[in-house]
Amino acid sequence: MLINRPPDIKSSEITDETLYWSRREWLASVGLGVVGSLALPKWLRAEQQQLKPDSWEIITSYNNFYEFGTGKDDPKANAHTLRPKPWSIAVEGDVKKPATYSFDDLFKGMKPEERIYRHRCVEAWSFVAPWLGYPLRDVIKRLEPGTKAKYVEFVTLLDPVQMPGQRRGVLDWPYVEGLRMDEAMHPLTLLTVGIYGKPLPNQNGAPVRLTVPWKYGFKSGKSIVKIRFVEKQPMNTWQLAAPTEYGFYANVNPNVDHPRWSQAKERPLGQLFKKPTLMFNGYGDQVASLYAGMDLRINF
Repeated sequence: MLINRPPDIKSSEITDETLYWSRREWLASVGLGVVGSLALPKWLRAEQQQLKPDSWEIITSYNNFYEFGTGKDDPKANAHTLRPKPWSIAVEGDVKKPATYSFDDLFKGMKPEERIYRHRCVEAWSFVAPWLGYPLRDVIKRLEPGTKAKYVEFVTLLDPVQMPGQRRGVLDWPYVEGLRMDEAMHPLTLLTVGIYGKPLPNQNGAPVRLTVPWKYGFKSGKSIVKIRFVEKQPMNTWQLAAPTEYGFYANVNPNVDHPRWSQAKERPLGQLFKKPTLMFNGYGDQVASLYAGMDLRINF
């Protein structure tokens, strides 16, 4: 399947990043080995040559991670309490290989991939980030879900000592997200473990997070500790907290306003002016077929 980057991402529009390491340094720095450039799909190699993501400072300083506070600068200030090593992930539900896997065992023998993705947050801001991760579909195939597994549920860490924001009743902890199986199996969906040549910073969801670039940012659960294969659609955390504002699908749709603000335009981080929001965040050519026949005003 040929996957093209959204047409509106231009190098001239994106902040330069002087800290961007070479590809081999990036992979070696996270202890995952070095993948030769020929191992990457042609479209992805082209992206690496053409795109310059937003700066490290922007990507790691302006975050939504309520486990460390509701302010955008709270995660960077407070996430030092998170201990991302050692880490384990439990696999449960309708799956042939249920177990509690260490971080290394879950990805053992797999090759990580570099991806530069554009992201859109519900609050009308956007950014471009260079991720390092494993296609979720490869992990799913390894775990061998059963025929009743229609959805994949992700549960994040619950530990008020490590995550002081959980001491407040802002949300019903732990944070939970979910994808339909075909969404989870889409080649754009990643389990992300690194950014800019380094392991994920705590404030960005260390040591592993979900990355789904055609959906709003809240869909990308951070610091994942459990993956469950289930038959019924799971209720995600924001859907439980505010069902009239947040749905299960969370697809970027500029034609459906959030009850408290417009989704028609977005402001790239670090820039003054807004620009039109693209349907599916610009990834429509790759993902629109997943929602053929669905009313995306109702299934939001």
